[in-house]
Amino acid sequence: MFGRVRAWSRRHTKLAGVLRVGPLTLLCALTVAPYASVTPPGTTVSLRVAGYLALAAALIVPLWWRDRPLVSFAIVSLVSFGQWLAQIDLQPANIAVLVALWGVAYQCSFRWALAACLVAELGVFLALLNWELATFGMFFSGSIFVVTVWLTGLYANTRRRYLEGLEERAERAERERDQQARMAAAAERARIARELHDVVAHNVSVMVVQADGAGYALDSDLDQARLAVKNISRTGRAALAEMRRLVGVLRENEAEGTDYTPQPGLGQLEELVRGSAVPASLRVGGAPAELPEGQQLTVYRIVQEALTNALKHGGPGVEAAVEIDYRGAELVVRVTDNGRGAAAQASPDGHGLIGMRERVGMYGGAVSAGPRQGGGFEVLARLPMAKAA
Repeated sequence: MFGRVRAWSRRHTKLAGVLRVGPLTLLCALTVAPYASVTPPGTTVSLRVAGYLALAAALIVPLWWRDRPLVSFAIVSLVSFGQWLAQIDLQPANIAVLVALWGVAYQCSFRWALAACLVAELGVFLALLNWELATFGMFFSGSIFVVTVWLTGLYANTRRRYLEGLEERAERAERERDQQARMAAAAERARIARELHDVVAHNVSVMVVQADGAGYALDSDLDQARLAVKNISRTGRAALAEMRRLVGVLRENEAEGTDYTPQPGLGQLEELVRGSAVPASLRVGGAPAELPEGQQLTVYRIVQEALTNALKHGGPGVEAAVEIDYRGAELVVRVTDNGRGAAAQASPDGHGLIGMRERVGMYGGAVSAGPRQGGGFEVLARLPMAKAA
């Protein structure tokens, strides 16, 4: 409730200022007539009303300076002290002292709030002294109002600081999450850049070897030369297709230290599953088709990431099953496990799943991950099969 009121006052500063001083201004306006009806001898009604309005304005106007509570309280206190020195009767506008005291307790440190409270207590004592009512009982009764307003302001100050702390921590956490997401995306793009180099370097090396072979065979074996040229064309098309897919998601290139070894593909899946720390089985269904190296690498990385998650979160005794299904124009990759740590595994916004989505998205596919009914976890990816050139 307090937070909503605070947020509303921030959005409507002028209206909040009117509500802060409006009731006191209305009260002063309603008491002008009764105050003017008691006019001392030798004083005209118009002069008494003018003095009343001038004093009320001097006490109420400083309350508009919400951003400077100490200045506002100081002016109101000095005006009230001058009123006491001039022996002018109290009026409803003197409630401005309590309003200004609340503002100091709400916005300033405890030291300033305590000083303002003592000043207000002094004002109560001086007023009672002027009325010749300076007894302990009367002073205690007057102090109740001052201390109540002061404590209310301190409580509101504590709540304000608490909410500001929550907002600051939430903003800091959001910035940290954004930074981590950017770092994860940058690392994944760097890995994709390395894979781009691997694919292109491998294909270009093959093209160079084939070109050299075609050059040597031109004079002795035209059929062999033609075959070498066809292989060069096929390899070049495959490299160009991989570059078009990968360059679309690259933003940064990895610096020196790149691994120049070609990345694994479908041919290494059996070795990956067999060598995994998680007991796993591999099943291949449908008629296998030749896929580009980049797409084979995508499948390999999905299986690798899923098995790693099963190892991390599946708990003791976890087992996994890897299924590769060739369904016409679609390749389906499913990795399931029977672990007990499904709730702890990667969330839909986890970094591992972000990398999977980027890889699969390059080929127009989709990937999902989540707990299975009855326990365990499942990673499911669908990729349109791109035929190798």
